[in-house]
Amino acid sequence: MLSLGDTYRMVGDFNLAVKSYTNAVEIAKQTRDPITLADAGVGLGLSLRAMGRWKDAIKLIREAKKTYRRNGDRQGLAFTLWAEAGALRIKGDIPTAIDTFREARKIFDSLKDVHGTGYCLCGLGGTSRIAGRFRRSLKYYTSANRLFSGIKDRFGTAYSYCGIGNAFRMIKYYDGALANFRKAVRLYKRFGDMVSYSYTLWSLGTTYKMIGNFSKARDNFMRAMRLFKKTKDPRGIIYCRLGLGEIDLLDGNRAVARKHLSASLHASTKYGFAVEKCHAKTLTAYMNSERGFFRKIDDGCYNRLGLKLNFRGLPLNIP
Repeated sequence: MLSLGDTYRMVGDFNLAVKSYTNAVEIAKQTRDPITLADAGVGLGLSLRAMGRWKDAIKLIREAKKTYRRNGDRQGLAFTLWAEAGALRIKGDIPTAIDTFREARKIFDSLKDVHGTGYCLCGLGGTSRIAGRFRRSLKYYTSANRLFSGIKDRFGTAYSYCGIGNAFRMIKYYDGALANFRKAVRLYKRFGDMVSYSYTLWSLGTTYKMIGNFSKARDNFMRAMRLFKKTKDPRGIIYCRLGLGEIDLLDGNRAVARKHLSASLHASTKYGFAVEKCHAKTLTAYMNSERGFFRKIDDGCYNRLGLKLNFRGLPLNIP
């Protein structure tokens, strides 16, 4: 059941992953094996995290963390810290997520767990990008890519290529961004990771949006959104609708833009996604402004989350 859960989760079938992990939890309770129960709980938490249920995820992950700590399982402790940091990232608590990734990395480093260290570097790369630390993000992802390439971890290599692409995008090196996204896409297609592939399509769409190729941007957003709907990832859908809404706004299709942005704001509020809610509010304020695209963007929403994002006009280079 645990192995099935892991496999379903890796290919993006989170409903079946939840069923498998839930079965594993029930069996582990019968055997009274605390470590196996914790393992199943973390897997269930990661699956719920991917479906936007970060509150439930954090609760399960922290329960498992207590078990690992009580039993002196440092490998399990490091893994739960990494999992918790990812859930905090989805919540929008970026400063705490960064601290938690760093804590996990220290333990993985002490265990000489290269894979664990690599995934913490990727987590630090992603959270640093959202925090507005783009050069730092590039440094983390580049280190992860070097590490993963050295140990021939294909998933980690693809993940870091996508991260490097996004870091390049944020510093406006769009050719480098596209080149790295294409490397990631080739690998994701090869081993069937629908979830990461979806986010790479969104990244491609955002890059094309930034260089003014709205046709390619729209195509990538639509392809990504279809996959996000299939994997039941509300956060991914929000990002796609933000992108589509912004393109419609730039094209003068305000009625369609309003529909996308309203849906994004409603969903980000419903799921408690703090960062995505800021993006939705920012674009909605832009749309409602009489001064149109010359309106200065209010950074207050981002500042309250501890983020240094300074948008100066459309299109928004969403991290």
